[in-house]
Amino acid sequence: MLLGTLGSALVLSLSAGPASSLGSSHESVRPAADIDDLDGRDLTQIDSKRPKVEASFPRESYGPGSTARLVFLSTAKGVTLEFFRAGTESTRIAQSDLMLGSSVSLRRSLGNVTSGRRVTVRIGNWPSGLYFARLTAHGGRIGFAPFVLRPRRLGEHRVAVVMPTQTWQAYNLRDENGDGVGDSWYADSHRQTARLGRAFLNRGVPAHYKYYDQPFLRWLHASGKQVDYLSDAELNRVPSGHDLARDYSLIVFPGHHEYVTTHEYDVVTDFRNRGGNLMFLSADNFFWQIRIHGDVMTRTRRWRELGRPEAALIGVQYRANDGGTHRGSWHVVDADVAPWLFAGTGLGTGSSFGNAGIEIDALAPSSPRQTRLVATIPNVFGPGVSADMSYYETKAGAKVFAAGAFSFAASIWQPPVRRMAENLWARLASDTGG
Repeated sequence: MLLGTLGSALVLSLSAGPASSLGSSHESVRPAADIDDLDGRDLTQIDSKRPKVEASFPRESYGPGSTARLVFLSTAKGVTLEFFRAGTESTRIAQSDLMLGSSVSLRRSLGNVTSGRRVTVRIGNWPSGLYFARLTAHGGRIGFAPFVLRPRRLGEHRVAVVMPTQTWQAYNLRDENGDGVGDSWYADSHRQTARLGRAFLNRGVPAHYKYYDQPFLRWLHASGKQVDYLSDAELNRVPSGHDLARDYSLIVFPGHHEYVTTHEYDVVTDFRNRGGNLMFLSADNFFWQIRIHGDVMTRTRRWRELGRPEAALIGVQYRANDGGTHRGSWHVVDADVAPWLFAGTGLGTGSSFGNAGIEIDALAPSSPRQTRLVATIPNVFGPGVSADMSYYETKAGAKVFAAGAFSFAASIWQPPVRRMAENLWARLASDTGG
């Protein structure tokens, strides 16, 4: 919603390799303690000028033990490939064109590659998570090709974390047709389509990954959370909300999850209606309807224009953005609304915590009547334009939390927010609540 927007194949068997971490590589990193410099204003997504190898996986996700096709856009000499799991690193990312993680495979040589070459690789029997192929080539060139490794079957763990793979591609401003304009509506206001499976700019790193995704992935790993990682593709394939409610007690949307299909909206709503818990840790979620045909998604209309305002599901809905100019702290409105949320934080009514803004949500007439305002970032974009953090429960037992700003997930390493996240997890990840 930013920027004013209302060839040949080689089969590799990649077995588990040394658990080395990219966090110890020559790439510059800063300590995790610096995570509170939330920014997210790299709105134009200018492509990295550092030497790179460009390639991508056409699918959003793969299953353990499956084969995947890696498609190169670059011609390069002396290319090597190694798989890493993202989020296992102990440091934050300093550059927006960098991904860190721990190796899960041996390094393999691919030799020289040309643009259009397709390399087929075997995905290991690794735990569900966000992974990437790290590609290196002569001349200090490097690239990343991320994908979600889904569980072997849905419901291996009772919590699912959904990566915003469709929104990642909406923000992908790569110009594939060579007309000088990025192939997304964010670059061309007359365009309503974007292709899934494209290589990302910035050496292959999804837009805003540094700010909105990596901090939360690190927290999940560091805190020992056992979850299934899903892409939008899994929610588009699951038959019904009944199936989701059978498999999961909690579904977490940590990032910017703006673009969803009708089926995805339907199954998540039905999941909630059946007592499934939801956690939204950013803002501007479920705002646009998209349709997918083949590998092309088409943006159609805003859900509220279709009679399905997102606040009816989430509790709050998109209110405004100011291009990342202003941010502020959440202020606790009434700690008694959700005393369990603030337990052990030292926060009470009137206390402030975190640092957020960029885009904000607010309560709306369509919010469920039991929705309660937990905290607010008052007047963050001007008088009366505030961000609302909300929580509600349903008669069916569903518990729904929404942060209401960019981004609770990005602030998760700040002590009060980290404690609140643990409290949220304890309450919403439990089948019985509490």
